[in-house]
Amino acid sequence: MIRHIEFANIFNFRDVGGYATHDGRTVQWQRLYRADALGWLAGDDLRIFRELRVRTVIDLRHAYEVEKGGRVPDAEGQSYQNLPIEGRRWDIAAYSIESGVGRYLADRYLETTEDGVANLRTALETIARADSAPVVIHCAAGKDRTGVLAALVLSLVGVGEDDIVADYALTGLATERFIASWRSRHPDAPMWPGFGLAPAEAMRLFLGDLAARHGSIETYVTQVLNISPATISELRDHLLTEPGSKG
Repeated sequence: MIRHIEFANIFNFRDVGGYATHDGRTVQWQRLYRADALGWLAGDDLRIFRELRVRTVIDLRHAYEVEKGGRVPDAEGQSYQNLPIEGRRWDIAAYSIESGVGRYLADRYLETTEDGVANLRTALETIARADSAPVVIHCAAGKDRTGVLAALVLSLVGVGEDDIVADYALTGLATERFIASWRSRHPDAPMWPGFGLAPAEAMRLFLGDLAARHGSIETYVTQVLNISPATISELRDHLLTEPGSKG
């Protein structure tokens, strides 16, 4: 199966399937995708997207971002949810060369798990329902907010930390395109040193800190997000292959 789906104007669209779980199952392909801003879809890009027959789009951006950058074009039978999960704005002044980009990003992701509780709950409950699939989760770059939600999903279904970190770090393949696109639109604006980066360290620190803070990631999901064990079971049954099957 193909993980990266190529678009002209979308840089970071990929399938989250194919990862093995602790119990020997596999995340099914063509059930869950992650992406950057879908407002850029047009022409051949829109045709490629519609061939995926996406039923649900979960947009994690703020409403003002949707208004400015546009949302996914309407498609018959497609559900669209705008579920912002980021509360406070990023304080770029908090970044330091000494602590590094990974630490800075991990701290922002932890803030998201505090500020985005209600919408993270809704997003996970939506992804868990079989009739929502295929689902695309996305934000502006498909890196930070999307990375947090994708990590929670993969962790809940039993994918190992190394694969979760590796999936997050795949965004690095799109970094040059992100930077070139941003520069073309903001030729004179300053760019902070970590723009477009997805260092593996950031996700590893985030996962470790979230588990340390709550006991485990599943405990965070059940006690803070108030996701029921039944919903987690539904998520696993829907996204994973049957035991003994390779998917």
